[in-house]
Amino acid sequence: MAPPLQQTILIVTGAVYDQAALEETLAAHGFRAQMVNRGDKALAAVHGGGVSLVLLDVALAGSADFELCRHLGAAAGRKLPILMMSPSPNDDEHKRALAAGATGYGRLPYSVGDLVDQVLVELTVHHAWPARPGAPAFDTRGFEVNYHDMMTGTPDAVMLFDAEHGLPIAVNRGAEALLGRENAQLSQMRLVDLCPPEQPDGRPSSLAVRDLIRKVLAGEIRVFSLSFAHSGGRRIDCELRLVMLNKDGHRLYHMRMVDVTGHKLAEALRAGQNKLLEMVARGAPLRQTLDTLMLLVEGQSTGVLCSTLLLDLDGRTMRAGAAPSLPADFMAAIDGLEIGPAVGSCGTAMFRGQAVVVHDIQADPLWAPYAATAARHGLRACWSMPILLDEDKVLGSFAMYYREPRSPGAEELRLIDVATHLAGIAIARTRHEDELIRHRAHLEELVAARTAELRHAKEQAEMASEELSTALENLSMTQDELVRRDKLAALGALVAGVAHELNTPIGNSLMVASTMAERTRAIKAVMEGGLRRSALESYLRQSAEADDILARNLGRAASLVQSFKSIAVDTDQAQRRRFALGNFISELVLPLHAAVKHLPVEVALDIPEALEMDSYPAPLGRVIHALFENSLVHGFEGRAGGRIAIRARATDKDEIALSYTDDGAGIPAEHLGRIYDPFFTTKLGAGGSGLGLHVAHNIVLGVLGGRIGVESVPGKGVAFTMLLPAVAPL
Repeated sequence: MAPPLQQTILIVTGAVYDQAALEETLAAHGFRAQMVNRGDKALAAVHGGGVSLVLLDVALAGSADFELCRHLGAAAGRKLPILMMSPSPNDDEHKRALAAGATGYGRLPYSVGDLVDQVLVELTVHHAWPARPGAPAFDTRGFEVNYHDMMTGTPDAVMLFDAEHGLPIAVNRGAEALLGRENAQLSQMRLVDLCPPEQPDGRPSSLAVRDLIRKVLAGEIRVFSLSFAHSGGRRIDCELRLVMLNKDGHRLYHMRMVDVTGHKLAEALRAGQNKLLEMVARGAPLRQTLDTLMLLVEGQSTGVLCSTLLLDLDGRTMRAGAAPSLPADFMAAIDGLEIGPAVGSCGTAMFRGQAVVVHDIQADPLWAPYAATAARHGLRACWSMPILLDEDKVLGSFAMYYREPRSPGAEELRLIDVATHLAGIAIARTRHEDELIRHRAHLEELVAARTAELRHAKEQAEMASEELSTALENLSMTQDELVRRDKLAALGALVAGVAHELNTPIGNSLMVASTMAERTRAIKAVMEGGLRRSALESYLRQSAEADDILARNLGRAASLVQSFKSIAVDTDQAQRRRFALGNFISELVLPLHAAVKHLPVEVALDIPEALEMDSYPAPLGRVIHALFENSLVHGFEGRAGGRIAIRARATDKDEIALSYTDDGAGIPAEHLGRIYDPFFTTKLGAGGSGLGLHVAHNIVLGVLGGRIGVESVPGKGVAFTMLLPAVAPL
């Protein structure tokens, strides 16, 4: 019975919850929700009238005595249902809430569905429960709606338990039908008495029920799972929604049961089908797969025993396939029989290629020759379906046995279809594999013959291979010797160049130092006879000139040493950052261009403004600097000037294509393959160390994680192309 329209459920809490969902759900039952966050506002709302029930957060209920609860009851002037809600329910707080006048106790935060359920039950519990021996009587005053009317009208199975005695005090017809027991019998059974000894997860039902009741009494509101035992012995899987009630100091719990057995069986069947298909896919043994299938079907129906028989390749003989629950003697008696028009259910089904249903083995002529065997093992009904391949070829049969006469219903027929389909997949897969094995054996014979022919050819080839191997070994030795000689020659050229380059500044420094030492001795001698001002000034002028010469030559030597050290690129010191490539190149080229005063060089840039890189700008600058110097020293030497172009574009592979070209002398074809070799230069001893392009090559490949290529036509210039990742590797 729905409450009058526009009655109010007052929610007193300082927390923020899904008010819209709660209002919508309560409105469907004729209520409106009002939410306040202070005690004085709650009292004002109750004074205003129309409040049917209060949901009170313990955080706003006052002190430890929850005095706001009492004030709300007094303000209403009647017995006002108050549900105390706590974020951490406990027994002590529960007792204090009941002592303060609360009629119920629950948990925050709440599920909207569960909370509305509790509200509706709390409002509709208005019946005086009949007294039972040893059980307390309940006062009927103040009740507006009959609880039994509510229980009778609902299609769900509902029971109301006395929490103190653990026995039902009200049971509706839905519960009687679900459990297969009458009210009088159920009223003498505790909750644990309605369950099988164990739950599906293996836990004793006594522990499961005790844990469930403990959570409900603590105020926990949620859906619980519990399995019951029907009076006929079958298991009933249920989802329970329990709501704790308090009436005149007595604790009750309202339990609504929903039978989900069919749903769980359907889930188990789907999971079992997936498992079987997986077993077939990975090539599990046929017997193991069929055993799993039989147990899956047996778990879907009470009292069924399943079997699969296989038809031999001769098309006449039955072979035992799988029957994990049937007696082994019974299956042994069937194994080897020939199919025919009256060979039980399975032999006849395979012979006809059609389903055969025998509801009573002892009375059916198809079973006459085998009735005694079936009776000895207690089998009374058998329904068999042939397992077909391509609708015409029989692979075997699937059968369902029962120990009492019966005919199949719609659910059993559906299970038979599922089982025969899965069994057909497994058997066909095994037949195909067996056929492949036979073909493989024949193929192995052909391969053996062909192998013998090839072995002779192999022996002849091995002889030729030995000769080639010897020649290759000699060639490899010759190649290694040539490489060694090239390395020695390169090292000799390097040492000669280094010696020549360092010899000049060091020799100049030594000559100047020795000259100044001699002049110092001379001026000391002059000082003994009196030093003239002109002599001192001449000495100081010569000393300044010597200092300048020493500084230049030692600086040159240091620069040469530094260039030798730069062969190894120091990646640890490189700073990574995101930068605009066009701005960076412009800032880099400007000082390079300005430093070339003796030679008119035009530098053209073609780089989009939006082009950015997340890379190492300093090493990239060293690369551009090395290419620039290479153009000045080699490309434009002896020329009136030149033009350098630097271009960049993004590729579709998250790379930057950066090209550097000049219109200088170019590189001879015989030198292109060696330009990245360390110390290779065509101007050794004339200012070039042969390290610039080597260092640039190492930076591009190592630090920047890219690639560099070169093209050149002598007399027309050179073009270097670098493919650099827009985001450099770490």
